[in-house]
Amino acid sequence: MARIAGVNLPTGKRVVVALQYIHGIGVKSAQDIMTRLNIPLERRVNQLTDAEVLQIREFIDANYVVEGDLRRDTSINIKRLTDLGCYRGLRHRRNLPVRGQRTSTNARTRRGKPKTIAGKKIAAK
Repeated sequence: MARIAGVNLPTGKRVVVALQYIHGIGVKSAQDIMTRLNIPLERRVNQLTDAEVLQIREFIDANYVVEGDLRRDTSINIKRLTDLGCYRGLRHRRNLPVRGQRTSTNARTRRGKPKTIAGKKIAAK
């Protein structure tokens, strides 16, 4: 089993897909890693040699910010915005959409379950 950046990669999958299990590596990054290291895109995780796993691990450590470091950077950036009191920081603080989306309807993922208001009439059809 290959372990890269603290994540166990699933053994049966292709390496390009398995690398995406690491937080901070997407489709394009995974393909770039494979082409840079001259590993075929069809190769599966259980077919990798120990040397290739080590090569992938060292390449990711040198060139990408992943997993814990990336999560920490993101949380520090959000904390900085909230401490500044800028508009984006206020939206983060109130758990509302940050990037200009509407909140009259939708935004349920961000706002949570709807809170029913007593005495509110439902429009007749």
